[in-house]
Amino acid sequence: QVQLVESGGGLVQAGGSLRLSCAASGRTFSNYVMGWFRQAPGKEREFVATINRFGISPLYVDSVKGRFTISRDNAKNTLYLQMNGLKPEDTAVYYCAADTSMVRSMRSADYEYWGQGTQVTVSS
Repeated sequence: QVQLVESGGGLVQAGGSLRLSCAASGRTFSNYVMGWFRQAPGKEREFVATINRFGISPLYVDSVKGRFTISRDNAKNTLYLQMNGLKPEDTAVYYCAADTSMVRSMRSADYEYWGQGTQVTVSS
């Protein structure tokens, strides 16, 4: 299995930027499709972005397109989420997740491994 640890969250003003990282250990990182999800208070976990094993062909939820960029460095066993133009509605706990299938998915149920999450708070 793989262990995932997120970092990089924090408090930022609207319009600001943050870069989240997800460090993976255990099994070979490049074997996994990776994704970012988020969960705001009182809401269900929401898909944010996913990327295939080779670091290409990302998918995004419509609300973050043009503002967020998912990427990965397989040599460093690390997944990233660059978040620009942050809005108060982006406030949530952000989770990275790993999927052993070959297909990118926007469904949280398809991801077998999860990190503990990192809090992102955007003030207006």
